[in-house]
Amino acid sequence: MHVLVTGAAGFIGAALSERLAQGGHKVTGLDNLNDYYPVSLKNDRLKRLYSKGGGHFEFRKVDFADHAELNASLANTDFEAIVHLGAQAGVRYSLENPHAYVQSNLVGHFNILELARTRSIPNTVYASSSSVYGTNTPAPFSEEERADRPVSLYAATKRADELLSESYAHLYRLPLTGLRFFTVYGPFGRPDMMPWIFADKILRGIPIPVFNNGEMERDFTYIDDIVDGIVACLAKPPVDNGAAKPGGSVSPHAVYNIGNSRPEKLLDVIEIMEAACDRKAVLEMLPMQKGDVTQTYADVSAMKRDFGYAPKISVREGMRRYIDWFRNYHSL
Repeated sequence: MHVLVTGAAGFIGAALSERLAQGGHKVTGLDNLNDYYPVSLKNDRLKRLYSKGGGHFEFRKVDFADHAELNASLANTDFEAIVHLGAQAGVRYSLENPHAYVQSNLVGHFNILELARTRSIPNTVYASSSSVYGTNTPAPFSEEERADRPVSLYAATKRADELLSESYAHLYRLPLTGLRFFTVYGPFGRPDMMPWIFADKILRGIPIPVFNNGEMERDFTYIDDIVDGIVACLAKPPVDNGAAKPGGSVSPHAVYNIGNSRPEKLLDVIEIMEAACDRKAVLEMLPMQKGDVTQTYADVSAMKRDFGYAPKISVREGMRRYIDWFRNYHSL
């Protein structure tokens, strides 16, 4: 199968592209290599992809939010599936640069839907986020709960992507699967996320910022478990049979939670990281950050029922692997 992957130089996109390429699938990866975080990390992911991909991976520097550039770059390329992972990520950065989120997450997502429609792509999987649940959802978060009270612009754009997808599935019977990711971490993860920030500061003896005075819980999901779920969705697009799908659609559009289904207390995770680093952390207790939520907790029963999804990596094992990679990557 030939798969188009957007955000291929990003954390999840690179990991998925590597898995697909090593499985013998042809992968065309798109990324605009923006400087939201150091481009050197994105280039390192691409170097690994080329070395591990066995000749099945091809990269193109493309801004998928630019309709003309996207179409021109793919004019002579045929593919059978799309995994749309590219986006402007980060809850807190959306307070600083909201325009980037509208352009990448709304205009960019629309462009990918149009690409899928005009080419009659039989399977498109796209990234949503646990952030769509906001602060008022009872735990564990179920796809059947309302998700119309976003507390950040990032969350609002991801929920809007789901609604755009629903309209395309209804109007054009386009098979689409949205995945609400829950706090993904692992080797080559993003520098703006908690595991990287905390690992770096613990190893350097710098105080780490602990928001809401540590009264936070996150459903940490190791990257390998996330990739397992995406690959499973690629093999089984939603059926256009009029039956209700996860998320409530009766069109060929399903929305799934994908997480570890086990919320971890932030202070407990810090202790796990301290043990992996063999260092004690210096904690800087801070109030709640605007746009953040106190807990994430995925109900993954729909993914388990439809795909046999079963996350394997505990946060203790995952953080050990991550810290080992982090120390090696930075020679610490």
